[in-house]
Amino acid sequence: MCKTFEVSCPNEDCRAWVDYEGELNCVFMTVEVNESLTLRECSQRLGISYVRVKQIEDEAIKKMRHLSCDFSN
Repeated sequence: MCKTFEVSCPNEDCRAWVDYEGELNCVFMTVEVNESLTLRECSQRLGISYVRVKQIEDEAIKKMRHLSCDFSN
């Protein structure tokens, strides 16, 4: 709905809401506009440090590797 009217999303309770008005406060708009982001761009949009984003990425990759090992057995 926000995209249709080109206004920032006011629903901060939404799981897709992010405090970045440049893309209407919406993660889905961010993906649609940019397709992919660098870790630095992610950190700017989330308001956290690059290092923290890297830590989250490392943990996610670790979990995915663990899951892929479970499926290969």
